Amino acid sequence: MKFSLHVLCAALSLFGFFHPPVARAEMVDRIIAIVNDDVITFSDLNREGASVFRRITQEAPPEQVERTLLKAREDILSSLIDKLIVAQRAKKVGISVADSELDNSISRIVERNKTTPEKFWQQIVLMGSNEHDYRELIRSQILQERLIDYEIRSRVVVNEERIREYYDKNYAQKIKEDAYHVLQMGFAWQENTPAAKADALRRAEASRQQALAGQDFRTLARQSSDLPSAKDGGDIGVFKKSEMADYMSASISGLRAGQIGTIQETPGGYQFFKLLSDRGDIGLQASYEAVKEQIRKQLYEEAMNSQFQKWVKELRDQAYIKKIL
Repeated sequence: MKFSLHVLCAALSLFGFFHPPVARAEMVDRIIAIVNDDVITFSDLNREGASVFRRITQEAPPEQVERTLLKAREDILSSLIDKLIVAQRAKKVGISVADSELDNSISRIVERNKTTPEKFWQQIVLMGSNEHDYRELIRSQILQERLIDYEIRSRVVVNEERIREYYDKNYAQKIKEDAYHVLQMGFAWQENTPAAKADALRRAEASRQQALAGQDFRTLARQSSDLPSAKDGGDIGVFKKSEMADYMSASISGLRAGQIGTIQETPGGYQFFKLLSDRGDIGLQASYEAVKEQIRKQLYEEAMNSQFQKWVKELRDQAYIKKIL
């Protein structure tokens, strides 16, 4: 799409950049939310949402830019409030993440990506972030995991009855040919130009690297994918091999359950897929004992996510929150 002055002005006026020099500093750093004894500023919001805001101004139709930016701002502010509430709770119960622990965690991520620290940080910059912000993101994730262990994990129980019920519903039937449960992410270009294609490929590569580094595929799909399946975390269900498009089949070819395929060019953008399960060409579904632990893990993750959302809502209900927009 063409990038117009109208789009630029809409974006800048919404986020405090389209002002005279003196007023600009005041606007960027003014408080936009109070959460108990802490505050969130405009600069916090702009830093957290920089890549999202940039993508909207580049890709959204001019007449939709202002409305889309406003919605994105509200969503990101809500996310910042949740993060701050979680950090406050962690501090209250005495949970923290030492710099040495953070260094070790990032070192493991670098190793999983089979790269060097120098190249890893270069890739982070290309993705629109920086070392400080990425470190704080990982610190926040570790903090959240520890807090979940402390306050939520004991609430989650997956008993034999639930596992058996899931098995009876999803496995106790015959299969006549291969069946693959697939997650999807896609990155479209608005114009069929080299620049637009290069940007779509860059975004696809960045999201795939995040997924390979261990970030949740469904969450990444909701945040980054341009496809309708994004709202479902990229889940497009179960396919027989004969039902797959060529690029989809090529991406998951040779994968084992849990692995992520290569990026494929499609008529409208770049896509890659994660293979959740491969039921295989075996005629009968797997036995209960063979899939019992896999089902338990899946149900446990779903229950944990549900409990986490309830827990954050409880913290929100107990907190003093005031938005100043």
